[in-house]
Amino acid sequence: MSKIIGTGFNAGSTNGELESLEQELRVLADIGVDTVELGLTSLDLIAGGRIIPERADRLVALTKQFDFRYTVHGLVSSNFMDPETCRYQIDAAKALAQVCDRIGARILVQHGGSLRAEQIFERADADKREREALLELAEFCKPYGVRIAFENIFTTELGQYRQTPTQIAETVKAVGHPNLVALIDFSHAYIESTYRGLNFREELRAMAPVAGHLHVHDSFGRPQAFYKAYHVQENTALGIGDLHMPLGWGDIDWEDIFSELTFLPETVLMMEIGRRYHAEQPESLARARQIIARRSEHAVIAAE
Repeated sequence: MSKIIGTGFNAGSTNGELESLEQELRVLADIGVDTVELGLTSLDLIAGGRIIPERADRLVALTKQFDFRYTVHGLVSSNFMDPETCRYQIDAAKALAQVCDRIGARILVQHGGSLRAEQIFERADADKREREALLELAEFCKPYGVRIAFENIFTTELGQYRQTPTQIAETVKAVGHPNLVALIDFSHAYIESTYRGLNFREELRAMAPVAGHLHVHDSFGRPQAFYKAYHVQENTALGIGDLHMPLGWGDIDWEDIFSELTFLPETVLMMEIGRRYHAEQPESLARARQIIARRSEHAVIAAE
């Protein structure tokens, strides 16, 4: 059973400036996390695929103030299936990979792509376009020692083309590059499995052998559908959508899942449980560390 090397929470800027990111990092340092995933595209750091040097220098100086292991979340809107913006996205991702190297981050998260229902003429080449983009980016990342973590997302609109978790794993295998791994987002997989009538645990099992990064947050696996909440907390009250709740608030059986699955070496368990839940983060951190410790104990017993 492969070792999970760290756990922590995501952090980003609330206004595009570094000061709000710094405030978040100080909160996480006080909690005692060892790993932080930086949402760097919440900052004005890249312009037209080019790094803004002064901003990058300030980011490097900021990250050096903390004793964190860093990972980086790339474009939340990333979509290598989109023919109109794919080239721009690759350029931005390459710039982010260089920033990763400067701050010592060895994971760059890339979301799985999609097509809208009306993009019927783009469907035939969508998977090919995405795989070619991932290969180009992975090859670019190789000298920097950065791995692209390719994340499973869930269907967000009717008629959308979106890969299942199993298909995300197949894409990673098809590209076959050492600097490309799968990223299991467990709640995303849960929601998509509910929506498509798939077996949630089987989807996780398909991804695990090629997974080198994990996104953990709780939910009930209920698609958003047409329900529109007035307050975001109303989604939580109904248990609907991609909730990013603290561990234990939903119904995902984390202990059983992690007792079963094996991931690639150097995998991080990253909790996407943000500033809205600062009060609950310490409890989630303790639970995640307990899960990691139990995995290590099982690994030792199995080796004896």
